[in-house]
Amino acid sequence: MISAIVHTYNEEKNIGRCLSSLNFADEIIVIDMGSTDKTEEIAKDFNARFLSHPYTGFVEAARNFGISKAKGDWILIVDADEVIPHSLSRELIDITKTNEKINFIRIPRKNIIFGKWIKYSGWWPDYQIRLFKKGTVVWSDKIHGIPITRGEGKDIDASELLSLIHYHYDTIGQFLERLNRYTAIQAKEGYLNNKKCDLTSLIFNPLNEFVKRFFMMEGYKDGFYGLALCLLQAFSEMIVVLKIWELTGFKDEHLKLDDLERKVKKAERIRKYWFINERLKAPQNSLNSFYLRILRKIYS
Repeated sequence: MISAIVHTYNEEKNIGRCLSSLNFADEIIVIDMGSTDKTEEIAKDFNARFLSHPYTGFVEAARNFGISKAKGDWILIVDADEVIPHSLSRELIDITKTNEKINFIRIPRKNIIFGKWIKYSGWWPDYQIRLFKKGTVVWSDKIHGIPITRGEGKDIDASELLSLIHYHYDTIGQFLERLNRYTAIQAKEGYLNNKKCDLTSLIFNPLNEFVKRFFMMEGYKDGFYGLALCLLQAFSEMIVVLKIWELTGFKDEHLKLDDLERKVKKAERIRKYWFINERLKAPQNSLNSFYLRILRKIYS
C-alpha cells in the first residue's frame, strides 16, 4: 500500500494538478499549514485526507507529521507544485512490489524555472528521497534539511521520463518572496550557531555560491536563465549574511579600505581563474591553450 503525502499552504493554483497525478496511490494525505484559499476544497474533491499542521514556513515538520498519520507500508512525499508523470508512477509501483531489500528510493527531479527545464548549476538530476518504507526515513527539523535514512537505498536512472516534475519558480517576484522567507530562517539558524557577518563572508559567500553554480556546475550552459539563477542564488547568500548582521543589532565595524581592496582583488582573481578554466574546456590550438594554462596558473 502506497500513502502519498502532500504538504500545502495556499496551493489552489497547484494542488489539483499534483493530486491528479497521484491517482495510483492507495491513500492521499494533505497536510495543510493554514491555507486561506480553496486548497482544502480542491483536495477534498480528490478524496484526500485533509489534516492541519501549524505553519512553520518550511516543510520538514509537516512531512514528519504526515508520515506519522499514514497507513501505507510505503510512503511517497510530493510537494504541491510537483507532478508524478505516468511513466514514473509505473516505475514506483514496480519498485514497491519487487524490491524487498530496498528501503528508500532517490528520484531525479526535473526543475521547471521561469518556464524552462534547468539542466545545470546543480538543478539536475537533483535527486530527492521521496519513496520509502514507513519507519526508514525522517526529516530533520531544519530548513532544507537532509533526510535521515535507515537501510539500503536505490537511485532511479536520471531519465526525463522517470523524473519528478517540479514547477518551481514562475516569476522573479515568487523567487524573491521565497528568498525573503527562507533567508530569515537560515539567518536565525546561523545566528544561533554563532555565525558572524563580516567583510569576508559578505563578499565571499555570494561569490563562492556564484562560482560553484555558474562555473563548477556549468550553469552557463543554461544561457541567460543559468546566469540569472546563479546571480539570484548568490544574492540569497548575501541576504543571509546581512540578516545575521541585522540579528546582531546592526553592529558597526570600522571598514578599512586597504582590507576591502585586498578582498576585492582576491575576488577578481577567482573570477579570472574560472573564466580561463572554462575557456580551456573548448577546443584550442596548442599555442592558445598553453597561454591560457599559464594565465590559469597565475590566478590560481
